[in-house]
Amino acid sequence: MTIREQLETREREILAPQAAKSADSRGRLRAEAEDDVRPAFQRDRDRIIHSKAFRRLKHKTQVFFSPTGDHYRTRLTHTLEVSQIARTIAKVLRLHEELTEAIALGHDLGHTPFGHAGERVIDRLTPGGFNHYEQSLRIIDVLENDGRGLNLTWEVRDGIAKHSKGRSGAPVGMADALRASTLEGQIIRIADLIAYVNHDIDDATRAGLLSAGDLPKEPVQILGGSSSARIATLVKDVVTETMAGDLAEIRMSDRVLSAVLALRGFLFDAVYENTLATAEFKKASDILSGLWDKVRDRADEFLDRRTIEQEGLDAATRDFLAGMTDRYAVRLFEQFFIPKPWAD
Repeated sequence: MTIREQLETREREILAPQAAKSADSRGRLRAEAEDDVRPAFQRDRDRIIHSKAFRRLKHKTQVFFSPTGDHYRTRLTHTLEVSQIARTIAKVLRLHEELTEAIALGHDLGHTPFGHAGERVIDRLTPGGFNHYEQSLRIIDVLENDGRGLNLTWEVRDGIAKHSKGRSGAPVGMADALRASTLEGQIIRIADLIAYVNHDIDDATRAGLLSAGDLPKEPVQILGGSSSARIATLVKDVVTETMAGDLAEIRMSDRVLSAVLALRGFLFDAVYENTLATAEFKKASDILSGLWDKVRDRADEFLDRRTIEQEGLDAATRDFLAGMTDRYAVRLFEQFFIPKPWAD
C-alpha cells in the first residue's frame, strides 16, 4: 500500500460513518493520477494555500477599507478564523478535517476588493450580475494556473458553491438544493457566520463605531459578553445539536440560532450600512466604475486575451476587477485619473 492508501484506510477506521472519505470522492473535473502521499482532500487544501488568489486575500477588505491599523481583519484573517472554527466542529463530530479546511480556505477566493461594497458595484457593472461564490469556483476551475485551474474535487467545489447566506439566509435548516452535500461543507456555512459576526463586532468596536453597551441585550445574554464566549457557545450548540440528530445534518438550537441571527441583523444596520460605511461604499463605487471603463479601453494591456476571445470583454473585465486587491485598485485608479506633478 502507498502512504496515501494507508491514510485512506485510517480515515475509514477513525472518522464517523457520515463523514466524507477521500477514497470515495466523486472526483475532479479532469482525471489525474493520485498522489503517493496525500489523499485527495489534503491535496486540494494544499493547492488552495499555494494559489495566487489565496495570497491576495491578505490585501482585500473584510469590513473596513484598506485598514492601516495592524489588528483589523482582512479577508485572509477572516478565512483563517473560519477555518479554525470549522475544524474545531469537524474534529468533535469526527468529520473530515482536511476537507473542512479546504472548503474554508477556498470559500472567499472570489471576493472583490472593497468587501461587499465592491461586490455590489461589480454586480451592477457586469451583465448578468456577479456573486463572489461563483467567482470563487471560476478561480479554482479556470483562472488559476494560467487558465488550467486547480482541478479540485467535487466535494470541495460543492462546499464553496453553497456557503453563502446573504443578509437574511439561515446557516442551517435550508432546503436540500441550497445545502452542501457533505456535512463538512455544511459546517462552513455556519462557521463563516460565527466568525464574521464576532470579529466584525470586535473590529467595529476598535474603530469606534460600537461599544459593548450598544449590542442588543437578549442575544448577548444568550451567547455571551465577549467574542470568545460567544464563539464557545455557538460551537458547543452546533456540535451538541448535530450529535443529538445523529449527524443527519449540521444543526443549531432555535434559541441560539435566533440569537446569532439577531446579532447579524444588528450589524447590518449599525455597521455594514451605517452613514460612515455608506460614504465609503460610494468611494469604492467611483473607483471600480472608473476602472471598469479604463481597462476596457486598454484591454490589450490589462485584460486576458483568451477570455476576451472565448467569453467576451465583459467577462475579462469582471475577472480583472474582481481579482484586484484594495491597494492595487487604488493605485491603478491614481495612475489613470490623478495627474502627476511636473518636477522642476
